[in-house]
Amino acid sequence: MNAIPTSSACSRTRGLEAGRRDERGHRGGQAKSLRISQMTTMPTFRFAPSPNGELHLGHALSALVGWRMARSANGHFLLRIEDIDLGRAREDYVRQILDDLAWLGIDWDGPVLRQSSRFDVYRRAAGNLEARGLIYPCFATRKEIDAAASEGLAPARDPDGALVYPGLWRHADPSEVARRREAGEPFALRLDMARALAVTGDTPLTYAALGDNGEMRNVTANPARWGDVVIVRKDVPASYHLAVVVDDAAQAVTHVTRGRDLEAQTDIHRLLQALLGVSPPTYYHHNLITDVTGRKLSKSDGASSLRRLRDTGASRRDVLAMIGTFDVPPVSKFAC
Repeated sequence: MNAIPTSSACSRTRGLEAGRRDERGHRGGQAKSLRISQMTTMPTFRFAPSPNGELHLGHALSALVGWRMARSANGHFLLRIEDIDLGRAREDYVRQILDDLAWLGIDWDGPVLRQSSRFDVYRRAAGNLEARGLIYPCFATRKEIDAAASEGLAPARDPDGALVYPGLWRHADPSEVARRREAGEPFALRLDMARALAVTGDTPLTYAALGDNGEMRNVTANPARWGDVVIVRKDVPASYHLAVVVDDAAQAVTHVTRGRDLEAQTDIHRLLQALLGVSPPTYYHHNLITDVTGRKLSKSDGASSLRRLRDTGASRRDVLAMIGTFDVPPVSKFAC
């Protein structure tokens, strides 16, 4: 199998080049270029927003947590724009992300990675999985899937509360699949969860996770609870799950910091890492900022957007006060 090169968590080959001026790191007023094939033992963190809306206070918290951890550990902090959703991604949001981060005092190292420029890389990774019989085409519509998944008194749901895919095309007639593909019908590629877990064997899929007090614990992933998740969408050659795993490996990310709402999805990422032959980073899932109803902030909540707050006269200090006091795990717990 043509796996993505495996590397240890803190000794990886870097592959970053200088980017455009407006998308380069600006640490100390100068872009910090990381040379191709530069070996590093530095911890490497990243912030990876999607440009389908304005950054809000929750994004500010996540960016600040990763940035503070990276700088405290004398490590790298990367910025990645996750713009695979071409129907929703907008360039004005990309520019706003760069501006908001600079306004918050957050700098980054190397160029900004754009996922929209990496579709061929995702196709190769998906081709690897498909050639091994680990993903399969699904032509079902959302309506058909929901109807089939809802049958029964207690339909299965994944950790996010969505109905688990009922396997409509898991064992489809190959000739029917070929006919539809040749006819140009749109399809997604789903992970055959049972086959994927069989490939990984009896050894539990585990990853290192940091707690709020800096304690390190070993977490056992449970990807089976997600069912046959989408690995390649109908409209673009990747899903969030595939793209994030491939890019974290390509950028030699050693530590992933993100909100607790994404913690369960680490199950899927750990499985894909095993299937593609890459080492898992260390994860730190921080607390979320919620609204008055207790729900996490969303991009549809314009009142919390950094742009609106800035336009109404809020300062960086005001935004930090709204986020509240937060600590990052001690450097000694995650520095390489």
